[in-house]
Amino acid sequence: MDFTIQSFFMPEDFLKGRGAQKKVHNRFFKLNHEIRDDFLNFCIAEGEEADQNKSKYIDVYPKTFVNKVTSPDVGMQYSANPYQGCEHGCVYCYARNSHEYWGYGAGLDFERNILVKQNAPFLLEEQLKKRSWQPNTIVFSGNTDCYQPIERKLGITRKCLEVMLKWKHPTGIITKNALILRDLDILQEMAKLNIISVYLSITSLSEDTRRLLEPRTASIKQRLKTVEMLSEHNIPVRVMMAPIIPSLNSHEILPLVKKVVELGARDVSYTIVRLNGQIGEIFADWAKKTIPDRAERILNQIAECHGGNLNDSHWGRRIKGDGAIAMQVKNTMTIAKNKYLKTRNKESLDRSHYLAIKDPQMRLF
Repeated sequence: MDFTIQSFFMPEDFLKGRGAQKKVHNRFFKLNHEIRDDFLNFCIAEGEEADQNKSKYIDVYPKTFVNKVTSPDVGMQYSANPYQGCEHGCVYCYARNSHEYWGYGAGLDFERNILVKQNAPFLLEEQLKKRSWQPNTIVFSGNTDCYQPIERKLGITRKCLEVMLKWKHPTGIITKNALILRDLDILQEMAKLNIISVYLSITSLSEDTRRLLEPRTASIKQRLKTVEMLSEHNIPVRVMMAPIIPSLNSHEILPLVKKVVELGARDVSYTIVRLNGQIGEIFADWAKKTIPDRAERILNQIAECHGGNLNDSHWGRRIKGDGAIAMQVKNTMTIAKNKYLKTRNKESLDRSHYLAIKDPQMRLF
């Protein structure tokens, strides 16, 4: 079934340019007390009223930047996120719940209150300089997109990539923004050393779908062009169809894989949507406001993939789902990859350059 914008019901109070359509209560707050701001350098002036649909950028200065990932089914050991919260506004985003740890809500707060780690490049280099540090790949955007709109102005991600290139350290990037092309010069140098791998998130070939699901992301046309440009510059690029949402974009698996492989993607992976924490309420509210004619069917099919619930937290099962619908998605993706991906050589990133910098004796080998 085609997913067209003409089929949407747009309420008068619909917040254009936002994914979440409501604020949700922070589940860690039993009382509606004041949010601590002693880790911030910004606050609203007394008597000042902020525009409720404008983004606010708040400087934070954490003590660490590189995070160890303990989830065994995520596929990365370390992540680094220059920003917390994400203005892209993807309504299904699993990272929304992490904003509650900073004292905000997972709904509109996640999209409006963006925490900026100005000291990220310094903290990153301090980590790489440690004698005990081993060069396991650090993935930028393990939580929120490192190329979200404010990066165009601040350039924190670019500064971090300069540090990674300086130390010749294995690097991964996950993004859905064409802004990554700004840093082609750095990425090309990293590709020559085999220390970079880019994962571009493309959930649909329909701009109408993208506009409502991911309102402030790069257009589908831009993202496809990004795959092509990265490939033409010999930068390893893989596509993530994440998440697949039954009856919303699940019918696009075959044409999407075909298209991105034609443009040079080296592989395609996927996840089944899971609406963990507060995201179930946010997504259900969005669906009932934008696609009321199919909202219940979509929610029921998501639940069918997770044992009757909108979320499944069991490792090894939560990402791919379970049941007949999840199996159908898996089989379709397998057919698509067998049909369109002739070779799937996933080379490991090179750690030797970094080791040689830290220990000159390594250069003898």
